[in-house]
Amino acid sequence: MAVADTLLVALDFDGTLAPHVDRPEDARAVDGTREAVQRLLDLDGVRVAFVSGRALVSLQHVADPQQDVLLTGSHGIEMRLDSPDIELNLLADELDQLDTLARVLEGISGSVAGTTIERKPAGMAIHTRLASPHDGERAQREAREQLNDELPGLTVREGKNVLEFSVRSRTKGDALDVLRGHTSADRVFYAGDDVTDEDGFAVLRDLDIGLKIGPGPSLAGYRVRSPKEVTEVLNLLADLRTDLRR
Repeated sequence: MAVADTLLVALDFDGTLAPHVDRPEDARAVDGTREAVQRLLDLDGVRVAFVSGRALVSLQHVADPQQDVLLTGSHGIEMRLDSPDIELNLLADELDQLDTLARVLEGISGSVAGTTIERKPAGMAIHTRLASPHDGERAQREAREQLNDELPGLTVREGKNVLEFSVRSRTKGDALDVLRGHTSADRVFYAGDDVTDEDGFAVLRDLDIGLKIGPGPSLAGYRVRSPKEVTEVLNLLADLRTDLRR
């Protein structure tokens, strides 16, 4: 992978570059991550992208990415590539669905202690990390049932202590396909920890590499234990590319 003419290094953020935390706004990448990303950015033929389920505004806040890092948020619904513009155009009926979605989820969250709502440009998520297991399961079950009745066409994604509903269907696999085309990458390295990252691993090709962080079944061919080890892998990749292309 280190000798690819054009290499795309695509990285999830929460659970991959940053440990999971109780309050999503408190997430920060582990020490050394920014320096490892910069090393890759400084190499000819390497592009780096963050591929996140977060809204782009939230991703930019917690990740503080360098200007040359490509960004995709909301599972690929939002993108900021090589321009400052964020691309997202919602239709009138999608805006109406967002209003209904907000009413239902805010009603459930208001009645279940420890749950919070995260607004996204094309959807909303209910977080249950701070709720008891029983209350978290109840909140997610009620959300599924009510929204299945009122908005049966929503895209539903289940993550770690979070259930997300979107009025537009996109996945991290879609995001990777766009990024591959945008960068004309010969090979792609993708790292992620969540169920939603499996969509990214699913579109990788024979010469690409998928890296799963943490336990659980995965389509990725390789695995590490923590964000700290992801940083070590990024530095190793930078070392190899530097040595092999001298």
